[in-house]
Amino acid sequence: MKRQQGVALITVLLVVAVVTIVCAGMIARQQVSIRSSANLLDTRRAWQYALGGETLAKAMLKRDARAGAPGQTGDHLGEPWARPMPPFALDESGVLNVRIEDLSGRFNLNSLVHREQVDALAVRRFQRLLLRLGIVAPYAERLVDWLDQNQEPTGSEGAEDNQYLLAKPAYRPANRRLQDVSELRLLLGMTEVDYRRLQPYVSALPSDAALNVNTAGAMVLSSLADGLAPAVAQGVVQARGATGFASVEAFLNQPGLAGLGIDGQGLAVATQYFQVISEVRMGDRRQVVVSSVHRDEQGRVRVLARDLGQDGLVQVQQPQNEQQASVVNEEQAP
Repeated sequence: MKRQQGVALITVLLVVAVVTIVCAGMIARQQVSIRSSANLLDTRRAWQYALGGETLAKAMLKRDARAGAPGQTGDHLGEPWARPMPPFALDESGVLNVRIEDLSGRFNLNSLVHREQVDALAVRRFQRLLLRLGIVAPYAERLVDWLDQNQEPTGSEGAEDNQYLLAKPAYRPANRRLQDVSELRLLLGMTEVDYRRLQPYVSALPSDAALNVNTAGAMVLSSLADGLAPAVAQGVVQARGATGFASVEAFLNQPGLAGLGIDGQGLAVATQYFQVISEVRMGDRRQVVVSSVHRDEQGRVRVLARDLGQDGLVQVQQPQNEQQASVVNEEQAP
C-alpha cells in the first residue's frame, strides 16, 4: 500500500512538473508576443510621426512657392523652409526634429553626362571639387564611365566593364544616372574615407538640375573656377545677404569673381529638389526618414523617394573648416 502511495505521489509530482514547464513556456511566449506587438506598435507610431514631419515640410515648400513675389523665382537660405525648426514635442516624452535641405545647393553628380553626351564643363568642376577636398583619385573620369552607355574608358584613368569584372565579386558599371549618392561607393577604387569626405557636397539629381548659387556652400562654389579659392568663395557667400542673388548675372557680377571667367551654364538661383529629414525619438526608439521631394513650377510638391537607412540629423564628420581643406589641397597640388 505504501509502495502504491509512493508511486502515486511521484506521478503527481511529475504531472505538476510537466504542467509547470508547459505553463512557464506559454507565459514566456505570451510575453514575447506582447513585447513584439508593443515594438510593432511603437515602430508604426514613430513612422507616422516621421511622415507627419515630411507632410509639414511639404506644406512649408508649397507656402514658400505661393509667397513669392510676382516674377520672383529664387530660393535662398533666408526663407522659412531653410531656417532651423525647433523640436516638436510628442506623446510619452517623444520629440520630432525636421530639417529641409536644398539638394541643388550641392554638386550634381549626374550633370557629368547629359543626354548621352559628356559635359566637359561639369567634369572640370567636379575635378576641382575633388582637389579642393584633397582627393587625388581620378573619380571624375570613372564617374563619367559609370554614367555613360559606351564601353570606352574616359582617358587613361577611366574604368569600364573590363576593370569591374576583375573585382571580387565581379560587377559592371550601371551605365545610367545615379539614383542615390551612395552608389559612389561602387566606383572603382572609391574608399570609405573619400566617400565620407565627398558625400556632404554632392547630390544625385536629374542631369539638367542646375546648381543654386544662393544655397551652395563656399566649397562647392569654389569648384566653378581654378582661381576661386574657398576663402574667396566664402566672401561671395556672405555677399548673398539675407535674400540671395536675384539672378545668375548678379552672382557673376560679384567683385570677388571678376576675371575668373566663370561660365553661367548649369547655374541657377532657384531650386526644385529638396531633401527632408524627419527624425523621431521616443524613449530608446529612433526612426529616421529621409525624403527626396520635387517642387514643380506650379508649386506642387511630390515625394520622389524615401530612405530609412540614413544617419538622420547627425552630421557627417567634415574637415574643421573648408578653408583648411583648401590649404591642404593647395599644398598637395603640383
